[in-house]
Amino acid sequence: MFLRRLSFINEGVTSHKAYPFSIPAFKGLDFIEFTSNVTFFVGENGSGKSTLLEAMAYKCDFNTAGGGRNNFYEVPSSESAFGDFIRLSWAPKTTNGFFLRAESLYSFASHIDNVGSEAYYGGKSLHKQSHGESFLSIFSNRFGKKGIYLLDEPEAALSPARQLSLLRIVWELELEGKSQFVIATHSPIILAYPGAQILDFDTSPLSQTSYEDTSHYQITKGFMQNRDLYLRKLFEE
Repeated sequence: MFLRRLSFINEGVTSHKAYPFSIPAFKGLDFIEFTSNVTFFVGENGSGKSTLLEAMAYKCDFNTAGGGRNNFYEVPSSESAFGDFIRLSWAPKTTNGFFLRAESLYSFASHIDNVGSEAYYGGKSLHKQSHGESFLSIFSNRFGKKGIYLLDEPEAALSPARQLSLLRIVWELELEGKSQFVIATHSPIILAYPGAQILDFDTSPLSQTSYEDTSHYQITKGFMQNRDLYLRKLFEE
């Protein structure tokens, strides 16, 4: 592991009623200890997962629009609202890594074309690959150096089979002792990665939970086992 702790800095905060300090998951929280090479952020939309992941990317000097330390381009609303209010503790520190934002992948792909770096992503423009293929090209070609990888909803473009492919890539990199991952996800498939730390942003403050206790697992399992019941309740007038 490289990243050991994330601390919250209250100095300079003028109001805890203003966003993002008003997010329930962060209230009363002094720090987060990372206990695994793979950590998942889970929770409903708006629970603070992406906000914290962007802040971490900012502190790692990654482009908060998506990319690594040497990817210079801008997209609207890519700044980090929380970046100056956290501190990352490393042992040892790594400067290698990547921040994946599913929502801004198109802009990242255009940036790669503009700087002529297609060779580092499988030798083919990301724009000339399907959405899912472009994600896997990044995972397979850009990941690999000793580093930390921050992924915001990587399942957005991946079929269930491709999600399993992502798990294989994560496993291979962790097995080699080279990489650490922090992943915000809604996917019960990705969440099933063995030995991962899971942090639940739907509690206040956020807390550690188990795979079987996540709403993602429980709802998916309940639906698969009682599909007719779920649909009947969903569509009843």
